[in-house]
Amino acid sequence: MTIRLPDAEGGLRAYEPRPEPLAVTPGAPFTSRTVFSAAHVVADPFADVSPDSPAAVDWDATLAFRRHLWSHGLGVAEAMDTAQRGMGLDWAGAAELIRRSAAEAKAVGGRIACGVGTDQIVKGSLPEVRAAYEEQLALVEESGAQAILMASRALAATAFDPEDYLEVYGHLLRQATEPVILHWLGPMFDPALEGYWGSSDLDAATDNFLEVIAAHPDKVEGIKVSLLDARREIDIRRRLPQGVRCYTGDDFNYPELIAGDEQGFSHALLGIFDPLGPLAAEAVRVLDTGDAAGFRALLDPTVELSRHLFQAPTRFYKTGVVFLAWLAGHQSHFTMVGGLQSARSLPHFARAYELADGLGLFPDPKLAEERMKNLLSLYGVNQ
Repeated sequence: MTIRLPDAEGGLRAYEPRPEPLAVTPGAPFTSRTVFSAAHVVADPFADVSPDSPAAVDWDATLAFRRHLWSHGLGVAEAMDTAQRGMGLDWAGAAELIRRSAAEAKAVGGRIACGVGTDQIVKGSLPEVRAAYEEQLALVEESGAQAILMASRALAATAFDPEDYLEVYGHLLRQATEPVILHWLGPMFDPALEGYWGSSDLDAATDNFLEVIAAHPDKVEGIKVSLLDARREIDIRRRLPQGVRCYTGDDFNYPELIAGDEQGFSHALLGIFDPLGPLAAEAVRVLDTGDAAGFRALLDPTVELSRHLFQAPTRFYKTGVVFLAWLAGHQSHFTMVGGLQSARSLPHFARAYELADGLGLFPDPKLAEERMKNLLSLYGVNQ
């Protein structure tokens, strides 16, 4: 059987889907690396909402997907960018997501960390930014989850210099009950974060970021770096205080960063591990045995798919993630909160399907093929 897919020249070409999926099995958490998947949310397709309405979430399907990730030994990074935080999911929706997911994690024994931001406000004074962070930090800590202090659009719009960042983050770290993960999200993921840490010069911004950590090493369990710059991440990783972990957020270079070098390695907190969950888990279990070459042999072939999903404008990678979850049978529809299913083109979807199918990511290749054909028919492509 073949399926006709759009090609780069605006025509159609025949593609023969893979007949069998990659054989992977659920397993226990890993021993050599701590790995989080930043998980997407499943929209309620029957809710009568508009793109600018509060998100309508299918909670059963959303929590089922988290159980899927936990079953493979992955941790869940909740209410992050992958969950459309600030791109369809507002603070009220994120708060409900955190409460429900944290309770589910406790029930099944899954590891969870949750995003703490300032999306109650668009902008405000530094005290107002601090108060917004504090409200979210309190909710995450009350839920029993680990806190991830995310970059703040409101702080980026308000801060005048590096000292403002040092003051706000220092205040939050001093009051945090348990050590947190600090998240540096680059402007390729969110243009409103340009100049974060007080400078558009990345060398200066890196120094300011490390100054925050150095002042409170006992309150920083780790950092997540999402700059799509492997060399910079390695430089930051080597400059961290003893005991502070680096979690890669580099969806372009994750295999080499997780594998590491003679001076260290990165743990992982990645959006691409939403669609790659079972395969990524299998690769890390191989790494647990000390087989770095086997780990790379499994994970390196996934980079082409990841770079495709995260191509510019990178912030729309969520569309590809949810598209693949639909093809894989994790949800019954391809609808997203905020109407974000419209953010990528048909050729983009076709290439994502082909790459994911080639990796064996679809548990039921026939179902994925049928759903891809349904999507193609909506665009006027008849098989």
